[in-house]
Order: sequence, then structure tokens, then C-alpha cells
Amino acid sequence: MTENAAAIATLDEPRLVSETGVAARVAHLAEPVLAQLGYRIVRVRLMQQNGQTLQIMAERPDGAMTIEDCEAASQALSPELDVADLIANEYRLEVSSPGVDRPLVRMSDFLRAMGHEARIELTHPLASGRKRFRGVIRGVEGEGRGALLALERTDARADEEKAVSLPLADLDEGRLVLTDALIRESLRAGKLQQADETQDGAEAEERPRRGPGRFRGPAQQKQKPLAPAGVQTQFKKAGGKPKPPARSRGE
Repeated sequence: MTENAAAIATLDEPRLVSETGVAARVAHLAEPVLAQLGYRIVRVRLMQQNGQTLQIMAERPDGAMTIEDCEAASQALSPELDVADLIANEYRLEVSSPGVDRPLVRMSDFLRAMGHEARIELTHPLASGRKRFRGVIRGVEGEGRGALLALERTDARADEEKAVSLPLADLDEGRLVLTDALIRESLRAGKLQQADETQDGAEAEERPRRGPGRFRGPAQQKQKPLAPAGVQTQFKKAGGKPKPPARSRGE
């Protein structure tokens, strides 16, 4: 994460996009619940494929979200959703991480994604009449919803400008493109995290071992490496208790 992205990536950093309808009501309910656990919402969607699926995409401010994080978030959200009863019919609750080719919904997302390719769609077309773009993120000028995204287009025709400035106030949807460079960076970040954990483990083995002591609490378990596409699902039955959660990987 760049220094600028790290400086503004907080639990209460506002999103540049928001949901409507039932998804908006779910997001309003889920935000404070997730914040108590140290997570923030990326996106909420109610999908109608193979029955209803409520997908809540969440993360820590640094972008991490493990399988265990998804499980904790699911367990905290499930009773709140049952009480609020926002969805009348049966549905599957799916809590997931943003994944490698993640949605871009906050200013810190764009700052962190500089140098990578993204697809951007605006709510209103530019003067050229275009509102869908694909290109490499080169920078962000300004702050908040008044900021402009500098994009070097990879989809420009010979007669079109390659460098464009897109108003983030008109952002409808943004998402990273799954390129080789993005995959390599993700793998490198995972290897660095595993190396840090290995070093911590080696240092712990070198320390003299002592007995548990009278006041020793339960062992602190180190967080497992990031699972970019971690998913925790739970089937919610109208008027009844949800079935036990099914753990899986992949979006």
C-alpha cells in the first residue's frame, strides 16, 4: 500500500459508490456490526442466481480478509439480519473478501491500485460521449468525491485521447483487471507475509521456554496468510434457523 493510501485507509473512510433498495438497507445495518470487528464494507449485492444470494464483501482497512475473518463477520451479521428481516424469502448469506481483481470503491483503493489496469464505468458520459473506460491508473488528483482519476487508456482507438481524467463523483463501478502483473504482486505480497511469519516463528523457538504460569491466558493464534477469495456462506431459511455454515474458497 502506498503511503497516501495507508494514510486515509480507515474504518470510516467513505465509499465513492453506494447501493440502492434492499442492498442499501443491508449495508446500513451491516456497517456498524462489521466496524466493531475491525472490518469495513466493500460492496453489498442481492443476486437472483440459483435462488437468492446476499453477498457482503468486506475487508480490513489494509485490504486483508482471511477465511477466518469471513467466518467471524458471517457469525456476527447472521443474527442481526435475522432480527431485521430485510429479505422475505430464503437466501444464502455469502461473506467474502474483495479478491485480487477487486472492486475499487474508496479513494485508498485507487491510490493502492496505481500502475495497474482497471475497468471504470461512470454514471454520466464525458463530453466525448463515452462512459466506459479501460486503462492503467496513473494517479488521483484532488480529494474525496471531487477528485479526478488519471487513466492511461488501453482501449483507446487511434483517433482518441489515451490520457483521460475521470470524475470520481460520477463513479458507477470500478474494478481491477486480472493481469499477470497484478497476480505477481499479489503472490509477492503473500510470500512476504509468509516470510515474516516464518521469522517470527523462528525467533519464538529461540526464546527460553517457561511453564504456563498461574495467570497465563489462552494462546494467541497468529493470523493465517491472506486468502484473497475467501468465502463464508450460510443458508438462511425464512422463519427458521440458518443451516450450519459451509466453508469454501473462490468467489
